[in-house]
Amino acid sequence: MKWARAVSGGTSEAAARWLFPEGHRYARLAPLLLVLTFVSALVDAASFLGLGRVFVANMTGNVVFLGFALSGVAELSALASVVALTGFLAGAVAGGSWRRDVEAGRLFAPLVAVQALLAAFALAAETAGWGRYAVLVPLACGMGLQNAVVHRLGVPDLTTTVMTRTLTGLAADRPGRATVRRGVSVTALAAGALSGGLLHARGGVEGVVVTVLALLLIVALAGHRWRRAPAPSA
Repeated sequence: MKWARAVSGGTSEAAARWLFPEGHRYARLAPLLLVLTFVSALVDAASFLGLGRVFVANMTGNVVFLGFALSGVAELSALASVVALTGFLAGAVAGGSWRRDVEAGRLFAPLVAVQALLAAFALAAETAGWGRYAVLVPLACGMGLQNAVVHRLGVPDLTTTVMTRTLTGLAADRPGRATVRRGVSVTALAAGALSGGLLHARGGVEGVVVTVLALLLIVALAGHRWRRAPAPSA
């Protein structure tokens, strides 16, 4: 609770001024988007290490895995890749089409809360031993939902999953505040992958998804507080 208040209050405003000195409508959500970036890597760690060499957040890699699997690579499953892609697209469609007439900032907290519910279902499926697809589908749907709401927010350099373009901009553009945003985003993803690997080694998929669920609940609560808080004066 204290963490959520800090992120949605003065800490968030300070981070917004540091990352977006030029200003942005949703700059105060930047710390929460970085947490979601961390979550993306955690989820991919759970799926890749524990659900059969498949991604649920990094769809670029998943499409490549699908091609590899169709070529006959024994360690990869074409069905798992297709299921993950389908779940992701279903979540993206839902997140992109829901209440198009409402500005994106008002939808951030509710959609993250739905993502948390999907993670809770995945955790229940893993705990009950319902099989990898019962875990894979809600995680993939949640990541599609996350990508849709982040796309609707349109915060520069904080996409939460796609890093190829971020790394290209980091290398190709002149140094500036965008360089800082990109560097922090890449660092958050790498830290999530490292943490996900360590968590999986100790607690398996269940241990990773518990952490994902906790972080999503914190982000949803902080996002709700952000929505209710008045915008800082210029």
